[in-house]
Amino acid sequence: MAEENKETKIPQGQNHHRLAAFPRITSQKTKWPEVEGLMVEEAERIIKEEKPGVQIQVLPPNCGFTNDYRLQRVRLHVDSSGKVHRPPVIG
Repeated sequence: MAEENKETKIPQGQNHHRLAAFPRITSQKTKWPEVEGLMVEEAERIIKEEKPGVQIQVLPPNCGFTNDYRLQRVRLHVDSSGKVHRPPVIG
C-alpha cells in the first residue's frame, strides 16, 4: 500500500508571509534596568505589573543558580541590604 507524501501546512499571515502568523517574542519587554537599586519588593511589583504571570526568583549574594533559560522567569540578584544590584532579565 503506497502512502501519500503530505505536505505540512504552515499558517500564513498578512501578505502570505509564513512568519507573520506567529507572535513576535521580541515585542515583549525582556529586561528591567530601571529597577536596579530598588528594594526587592518594589522591583518585583514593577516587573509583575509589566509582565503578568512571570515567576520571580530572588537570589541573595553569592548564591549559585542554573544556566537554563525560561521565558517566564526573571531573576533578581540582590545585595545584603535587599536591593537589586544587577539589571533583571528574562531567563
